[in-house]
Amino acid sequence: MSLQERYEEHHRERRDEGDFVFVPERIPFFVAAIGRGNRVLDLGCRSGALTSHFLDGNSVVGLDVDASALEKAAALGIEPVQANVEEPLPFDDESFDAVVAGELLEHLQFPDALVSEIRRVLRPGGALVGSVPNAFRIQSRLRFLRGRPPEDDLTHLRMFSPDAMRTLLGDFDDVRIDFVGGRYTRFSARLFARDLVFSAVRP
Repeated sequence: MSLQERYEEHHRERRDEGDFVFVPERIPFFVAAIGRGNRVLDLGCRSGALTSHFLDGNSVVGLDVDASALEKAAALGIEPVQANVEEPLPFDDESFDAVVAGELLEHLQFPDALVSEIRRVLRPGGALVGSVPNAFRIQSRLRFLRGRPPEDDLTHLRMFSPDAMRTLLGDFDDVRIDFVGGRYTRFSARLFARDLVFSAVRP
């Protein structure tokens, strides 16, 4: 089974979740980092559920391996590109003002390779913005104590802490990391937040 077929099957199985933006609290963070009047690349855009929130005022290219999902993204006005983010990105150097990687890096064997490619296609001063699951939240820790994997999504290959994310973004400036999502985040963001959100600037 090809990677495209695997993700199309994965997305079909999780369809009720797949077209819904899981952690809406990350949307203002993304919108503020991306701005308006920019050429934006959304990596792993799927059907465009998140992309649609920063489409207005921007020219957005959506890249995904799932052709079926890209058809939905295209209907929203997103320029679709079918490609695998584990391979070199099919874009020229310094061709985007912002790159989005929402809930993507945890799926990759070599996220550092993609981050290097993102840096290449970003213009100087351009923004990288994204999110990853907060894999070390209390719910995941309790699953581990019960002898279960910290997460139930088999396509998740990596777990990120804030320190690991800062290391991954070491070649960027102005790195910002925050916790969002979850009803009990106000008590301890590190333990209860669903997502880590991050932004960084290409030197």
